[in-house]
Amino acid sequence: MHAMQCDDPPARAGRPREWLCGGRGALQPDLETPEDRRYSRRDGADVGDDVITTVGRDGVADLLPLGLRDKIDVLRGRPCEVAELAGGLTNRNLKVTTSEGSYVVRIFGQGSKSLAIDREHEYRNSTIAASSGVGASVHQFLADDSVLVIGYIEGRTFRDDDFSGEQVIERVAAACRRLHDGPPFVNDFDMFAIQRGYLDLVQSRGYRLPDNYLDFAPEVERIRRALMVRAEPTVACNNDLLAGNFIDDGEQIRLIDYEYSGNNDPCFELGNIASECHLTDDQLDHLITSYFGQRLVNKLARARLQALMSQYGWTLWASIQEATSDIDFAFWPWGLEKYDRAVETFRGPTLAQLIEDVQRAD
Repeated sequence: MHAMQCDDPPARAGRPREWLCGGRGALQPDLETPEDRRYSRRDGADVGDDVITTVGRDGVADLLPLGLRDKIDVLRGRPCEVAELAGGLTNRNLKVTTSEGSYVVRIFGQGSKSLAIDREHEYRNSTIAASSGVGASVHQFLADDSVLVIGYIEGRTFRDDDFSGEQVIERVAAACRRLHDGPPFVNDFDMFAIQRGYLDLVQSRGYRLPDNYLDFAPEVERIRRALMVRAEPTVACNNDLLAGNFIDDGEQIRLIDYEYSGNNDPCFELGNIASECHLTDDQLDHLITSYFGQRLVNKLARARLQALMSQYGWTLWASIQEATSDIDFAFWPWGLEKYDRAVETFRGPTLAQLIEDVQRAD
């Protein structure tokens, strides 16, 4: 969830270390001397520009212990190459390559329940997303070891500025449609309920709250009631589509990372994309029009209000992570950036019009 997009990502949040391992045999670094240790930016279509490989003699067991490898059907007894992938803030994600294919081993972090993550739901919903043709293939779920093994998608990982590319927004809308038109997920996701749960946790444990956070509760209730006026059936949503969760495989855009997935208002998905990927108002308008096949004022207002709730809710996610995570990442400033944008909308001149527009019939 929620790796900050930046030119030089934090070292702990995903600097990969790459090793060769020979099945059940000895662990072998691909460089032998300490002076050969280095960081190198990886090239090629299979990884994003922010993926960095560290090579040295620490040993692959730090990444993927032999006992765990032996429990994974597609890895057991096979020579493999292991690299830690960038971007994980609630998991460690390892790319493991054998002669038969490449896989991602997701090792779940601690504190998932406090962030409203259900790993059984993630596994089952990932399987459903794969059946819809938009998610990665799912190979194995090891609940007792907190591990999910999925297929590695060869392709280019998005950055925020990719959304300005030709036909990208249309393709993103089509990818969302494929997911949303597929089978329902096994659970529901409601940011209003998530936000209340996060707030209860933050207040009960004395975690940090931004200045004046509670002052916006009346506006939140107004938004909730307005969204209910023309509520539509929920669909299977990823609910966490930051740029790094889009992968262009050369034929279509794939959607990855289903730890916050659940059936939800499709306009939350679209509004959350706008928030996470920093879309302009015109780009969000384009996304809504591409998704629905026509420009609908009430859907645009709905997506903008859902984007506001995304910012307001994920602010508390950052507060919880700041208090509980052992990852070296600036969660609090990340959350305040979300909050500042939410405050701008809460206090700005457009909120009343959005609340009116979302209730209109187009």
